[in-house]
Amino acid sequence: MMANDERKLLIGLTGAGIARSLSPAMHEEEARCHGIRLHYQLIELDHIAAGSAALPQLLDTAAQMGFAGVNITFPCKQSVIPLLDELAESARDLGAVNTVVYRDGKKIGHNIDASGWAWAFQRAMPAADLSRVVLLGAGGAGAAIAHAALRLGLKKLIVVDSMPNKAVELVAQLRQFYGDRALTMPNVADALKGASGLIHATPTGMHKLPGLALPVTLLQPTLWVAEVVYFPLETELLRAARAVGCTTLDGGGMAVAQAAGAFELFTGATHDIARMEAHFRRLVARAS
Repeated sequence: MMANDERKLLIGLTGAGIARSLSPAMHEEEARCHGIRLHYQLIELDHIAAGSAALPQLLDTAAQMGFAGVNITFPCKQSVIPLLDELAESARDLGAVNTVVYRDGKKIGHNIDASGWAWAFQRAMPAADLSRVVLLGAGGAGAAIAHAALRLGLKKLIVVDSMPNKAVELVAQLRQFYGDRALTMPNVADALKGASGLIHATPTGMHKLPGLALPVTLLQPTLWVAEVVYFPLETELLRAARAVGCTTLDGGGMAVAQAAGAFELFTGATHDIARMEAHFRRLVARAS
């Protein structure tokens, strides 16, 4: 029988193509370890006729229902910003939000993608060549990772996006912080000439969007390849990159680290990231 004073929390995730997200299991298990009864609700935009246009109403409804907060993913990390009352410095600098906390009647946006990616990358590739790195994807995740990568000391970051204006806008924003270390090029083939690394930050490769965001022939064994997609953990890009001899990083580490950061924001409890990652890897093994 549960104690009457056991904490209870309701949180969630909104985005498109999130049916296989492991966030509910990660948050609920870590909460259980802290004696918190937590329910993590998926709010799948693909199941709503209005799609991402329903975001304003969804945020308000979640607040009215007593949610402690919601995680935000593709395609809402940037469009959610005008709907919020406040932005934490992390979200304001990056121009993207992946976590909304409800506090004192306000919706407050945070971004843990940058710190999550940096944690995973430094742990997996501490000696990676940072001389010339291509970022494929200038959306919300790409913006956060761009900041994280440049803070780690990248000499040149080349941003490429299928919508060139998005890449131009991101580079303009990055240059306010990092000067001419950030630039954009119109196509990934030219950008990858002489590159030491590739960061993939588009939704291509997700279960709902299978495939590759670039031709396999552009992958060379001298490249390291970092993936943002984590469901599936083994994307077509990672398989292709490993086949030609690239050092690779899957999206799992970033997923765990950002979940750990969001867990602390939602609950106020200190996470155990090693425990959360071990649980995440067990979940992946079970699903494969």
